[in-house]
Amino acid sequence: MGQDIKLCSTIGQEKLNFPFSIRSNGVELCTRRVSRSRAGLSGDWSFIGGSKIVVKPKATTSFRNRKRSQIHASWFVGSQLASTVFTWGTIAVLPCYTLMVFAPKSELTKKSMESYLPYVILGVLYAYLLFLSWTPETVRLIFASKYLLPELSSIGKMFSSELTLASAWIHLLVVDLFAARHIFRDGMENQIETRHSVSFCLFFCPIGILTHVITKAMTKTTRTESHGL
Repeated sequence: MGQDIKLCSTIGQEKLNFPFSIRSNGVELCTRRVSRSRAGLSGDWSFIGGSKIVVKPKATTSFRNRKRSQIHASWFVGSQLASTVFTWGTIAVLPCYTLMVFAPKSELTKKSMESYLPYVILGVLYAYLLFLSWTPETVRLIFASKYLLPELSSIGKMFSSELTLASAWIHLLVVDLFAARHIFRDGMENQIETRHSVSFCLFFCPIGILTHVITKAMTKTTRTESHGL
């Protein structure tokens, strides 16, 4: 079926002499150096097939996916930043709500509500997070429909990023605090109770605005009836 193959190769620094011949399909293996780290040599004997030698290459090549490591590292940093901003942003607005609810007539509360410093700090933080989370895909997700209007599914994909979610949370904190401040100042001007409405504004701003409108209307009605009597 084939021709004799003569083996006269050296492995490492030792010569191998084989007192037998191997039959193959016309290939002669001669003077080839086989590295021990790249190939393994094993022998086998059989009364039916005779001697045979099997050379098994060993694949020792390994590589590191540096790009993937960098992606995971950047994702970890982004996640940590989003979590930190979420926590500190929430803590930063709590003193304002505490003063408006528990000390509405205090001079410190009045001066604090006249200051725009909290909005400046939160606004800068929001702009920074928005810059980090903004990608070319963001515009496509916002204007996903054929009428260039947002869709619920696309907005859900956009907020799958923790940085985007953290920026949205800071956005809500700023808007809620602004509404609570307006309600507080309106209540001080018109002598209207605002503590319940300000409390709602912390997490349920539309409900806080609604309760303030109702409270204001009821207060005016009560005063009108009192003056009529």
